[in-house]
Amino acid sequence: MIEWIPVNGSTRIVAEAYDPEDEKIYVRFPDGVEWWYAACPPHVWEEFAAPGQSRGQYIARILDFKPNGRHSG
Repeated sequence: MIEWIPVNGSTRIVAEAYDPEDEKIYVRFPDGVEWWYAACPPHVWEEFAAPGQSRGQYIARILDFKPNGRHSG
């Protein structure tokens, strides 16, 4: 089960989650669509979720180049 963490102050996403076993980052967009990004070891999650990190910029710069797809959870 994914434990979603609400994200405040981001215009790009409203919630995020991490599955360390599968090394996947999950994001929920304002329209309710959920997406996963694979091949994300713990240090990538820490960078993505760091205070002050622009989630949208990180997705465009790093996560969009990793295996990804729509989450149907």
